[in-house]
Amino acid sequence: MTAAPIHLAGHLLNLDPAGALVWPEARALVVADLHLEKGSAAARAGQLVPPWDSRHTLERLALLVQRYQPRTIVALGDSFHDVGGPGRLLVADRARLAALTAQADFVWVHGNHDPAPPVGVAGQAVPEWSWGGIVFRHIAEARAAGEISGHFHPKARVATRAGEVVRACFVADSRKILLPAFGAYAGGLDVRASAIAAHFPRGGRVFLLGENRLFSFPLAQAQPMQ
Repeated sequence: MTAAPIHLAGHLLNLDPAGALVWPEARALVVADLHLEKGSAAARAGQLVPPWDSRHTLERLALLVQRYQPRTIVALGDSFHDVGGPGRLLVADRARLAALTAQADFVWVHGNHDPAPPVGVAGQAVPEWSWGGIVFRHIAEARAAGEISGHFHPKARVATRAGEVVRACFVADSRKILLPAFGAYAGGLDVRASAIAAHFPRGGRVFLLGENRLFSFPLAQAQPMQ
């Protein structure tokens, strides 16, 4: 996979096509909106969906940990779909998560779905986390600069020679970076929606996730979602 370099607050960061951000200087791997155990939450609500979302999400995360060997992993909130999520993990998935938390220092940023520390899960739970002049939080703040966040699950639609493509994406400008949702069952919000566009009043760039690379274009070129 070919990561895309990007600068923020004087630091060089890399956007990985898997939907994660890598900070080589800090040896940090950053992901957003894992939404672990969303499948079991849906099942409790009477929606019959396959209960394998946590396994798939954790296996994808494990591949990134193997590739980058981070010292710190920052999860930008909504890591679990609800506060009861940690208790619903299957035994095998609990073991997968424990193996990951043994390989790196985990920072669990609070999200709106998981506003309390995850019970029985190793790592540090914080409202937000800062390092090297960059702040990591779940929901972007309008006037913030040097900020990395998640929450909105950005997706973009763009016309190509091969037809229209709709995929999850990063959105960034010189002040902030918005990460795509990493969770297998996470939905998405059109990057043109006011909730996202309001954070990029001077425009920004979209980095659409591809198989092995990212596809970048100005935010203004994103097409309305149908």
